Amino acid sequence: MTEPTPFQRALTELDALHAQDPRQVEVEGETLPLELWHAGRMSAWLARVVEAPSELVQLAVRSQHLQRWEVPRSEYPEGRVGYLTWRRDQGKRAGETTARVMEAAGYSAEEAAEVSRMIRKQGLGRDPGTQAVEDCACLVFLENYFADFSKQVEHDHLVRIVQMTWKKMSPKAHELALTLPMSAETRAVVEEALAG
Repeated sequence: MTEPTPFQRALTELDALHAQDPRQVEVEGETLPLELWHAGRMSAWLARVVEAPSELVQLAVRSQHLQRWEVPRSEYPEGRVGYLTWRRDQGKRAGETTARVMEAAGYSAEEAAEVSRMIRKQGLGRDPGTQAVEDCACLVFLENYFADFSKQVEHDHLVRIVQMTWKKMSPKAHELALTLPMSAETRAVVEEALAG
């Protein structure tokens, strides 16, 4: 039996951490830990966004929400500043944990640091790995969370959120986003945002 590669060891350990999420989601009659399902959706989108992603990009995309349930959004102040602080702290935690897992699996400190940087979204718009993480995160949001989210947010604010999300995405991700099934209401918001 062949020894697992550093990539296989890291992926197995990361998925074991994802599987600890106490939140559950029902998918096609199966109950899964929410974060493990989310990580799977991220990887599925990566296969469509990037033709042949490197191991490092695959690990960054897989780990973007790592152990996010441990520091809930509710522990930070309401509003944009609280949200951005929470998101920054989450990226830092996920990046550090992923780097530790990677080094234990046999990756170099430099490789682990590169993945941590991608998870923290450093170099967005310039670095292809960071852009892949952002594209997948935006596509997972639009595919799975946007419809419910749109019911909780005032219309003009929602349009601005779509516009900000769109600005962060690559042309390839734009193309994929426009193929997503959407309700008439959701599509109208997206069309208004893109026309603005």
